[in-house]
Amino acid sequence: MVDLRGQYLRIKDEVDSAVMRVIDQTAFIGGPAVKEFAAHLEEYLGAPHVIPCANGTDALQISLMALDLKPGDEVIVPAFTYVASAEVIGLLGLTPVMVDVDPRTFNICIDALPGALSARTKAIIPVHLFGQSCDMEPLLAFAREHNLYVIEDNAQAIGAEYTFSDGRRAKTGTMGTIGCTSFFPSKNLGCYGDGGAMITSDDQLAEKLRMIANHGQRVKYHHDVIGCNSRLDTLQAAVLDIKLRHLDEYCAARAAAAAYYTARFKEFDPEERYLQVPVQSPCSTHVYHQFTIKVNSGRRDDLKSFLAERGIPSMVYYPLPLQHQEAFKHITRSAGSLENSSECSSCVLSLPMHTELTTAIQDRIIEAVISFFH
Repeated sequence: MVDLRGQYLRIKDEVDSAVMRVIDQTAFIGGPAVKEFAAHLEEYLGAPHVIPCANGTDALQISLMALDLKPGDEVIVPAFTYVASAEVIGLLGLTPVMVDVDPRTFNICIDALPGALSARTKAIIPVHLFGQSCDMEPLLAFAREHNLYVIEDNAQAIGAEYTFSDGRRAKTGTMGTIGCTSFFPSKNLGCYGDGGAMITSDDQLAEKLRMIANHGQRVKYHHDVIGCNSRLDTLQAAVLDIKLRHLDEYCAARAAAAAYYTARFKEFDPEERYLQVPVQSPCSTHVYHQFTIKVNSGRRDDLKSFLAERGIPSMVYYPLPLQHQEAFKHITRSAGSLENSSECSSCVLSLPMHTELTTAIQDRIIEAVISFFH
């Protein structure tokens, strides 16, 4: 599904040099590379504060902790997403309120938000799924109207841009109260282990996020709040700082691969009788963390098996929507039928998507998909 080795070989000299610099300095925890990477990511995103942490799930959890929510408070989250977005809500004794997604973009359905609202609603976690932004302008307006926090889950869409109706553009992860991202190796900006970060424009909130991530202390051994131990490893920061220089190049390579997939599949199946290719939102660029098709007529699992028999990987993100997960059945409130989330889980299939894809590799994948339907 990804070619991390091929990507590494392209930047091997840069990465090896950066890693050796950390080892030579022996500053393995909180070394200079962490601050340097945070500063460079702030510049890239146009954000005043980037607070690195250990992983994307920690970023979400620490963000909720910083907002001083109380057990029983409700947080709106899409039902079709990776578990971490809702897991942290339940972990803190909050109530996840599941809402449906748009069946074409896979992102949170704005029209579903009013039905999820209650007197206990305190926040929304929009997930920029598969590489493009949710429709943030109406979502932010809804949040302002009802005095809600917005925590953007930007684990899959770093580098994507949203365009507001007045023409203003903003990077995903910078529009809400807090943005969260993951640097898991397969992400568009991935390290060689675990890593994550939080983004905010609020000075006081940034200080609180830093404090919570560092055992709740501003001054060493003086703990003002209950916190946790969540830090980005210096070696990983050094790798990320190199890869950040190439992020736009990586996003362009993914977009080119996606355009090739789309053109070939559209040529084969212009009326989408067999499959539906990803739809790009008119208000967002798409950085294609995944290239996710929808397979018609209940044939998704058969196609996946067919590809596997030919040595072609594919993945189902995600086979079971959150409202049907055992962990959430007794702690969740659902807003509406969530039928789109259930339908997406039954028919989505992600094809290989990474920076090292060639048209020759794609042709083999595409021809296998076409031969299945013929």
